[in-house]
Amino acid sequence: MDVATTRAYEQVDGDLHRHGALKHAHPHEGPHAHEPERVHEHVHGAGHGHSHGLVDDSIKRSRAGLRAVFVSFGVLGLTAVAQTLIFAASGSVALLADLIHNFGDALTAVPLAIAFILRSERAERIAGLFVVAAIFVSACVAGVEAIARLIHPQSPTHLVALAAAGGIGYLGNRIAARVRTRAGRRLDSPALIADGNHARADAYVSLAVIASAVVVAIGLPIADALIGLAITLVILRITWQSWATVRGHDHVH
Repeated sequence: MDVATTRAYEQVDGDLHRHGALKHAHPHEGPHAHEPERVHEHVHGAGHGHSHGLVDDSIKRSRAGLRAVFVSFGVLGLTAVAQTLIFAASGSVALLADLIHNFGDALTAVPLAIAFILRSERAERIAGLFVVAAIFVSACVAGVEAIARLIHPQSPTHLVALAAAGGIGYLGNRIAARVRTRAGRRLDSPALIADGNHARADAYVSLAVIASAVVVAIGLPIADALIGLAITLVILRITWQSWATVRGHDHVH
């Protein structure tokens, strides 16, 4: 095809012309250029890009932390309800102390949940300090109850039910401790680890309830108070270990 024929072909139907497989018209005359396709970039703000279909690591960590907190809270809640029913029948002071520990341990879920929702390391550290304080208060309550039992000996009733309440408390706290400690180590959360230690401390207190039922049954009520004092020392030791965990993590960061 000669040059004249080519130009005539390009001028047919009002400047209709062809570029490869694409055919279109230009209303203007003269040379023109076709720009290459623009590549779309998805950017939000300065220096903030993201990938669709992926979940941020901090969100995953927050969800995992909340899951551990709520699971352990549910376990301890059921434990406390069961023990409350038995306490109403037995009137055991040792069981009352265990109930206080379990309710206090359940309440530590509140600052921990807030910290994970905020996804804030600072809030998590504060929650860890709150947990340490709760463990210390638990130790104080156990000590006071043990001393009161020495001064004013009391013999609870329904000893079989009392021992069962101690067993329920032990199992509930051990499960909660395992859930929190494993999640704390996996997420590198000193607050969750400390709270796991708190649940473990309350499990020891629950064993004291079983011991109380046994010693009262064999006619040695004073041994119940001595066991309570020994458990208090154990909880104080766990308080110190939890404080070292939270404080040591602060130094690392």
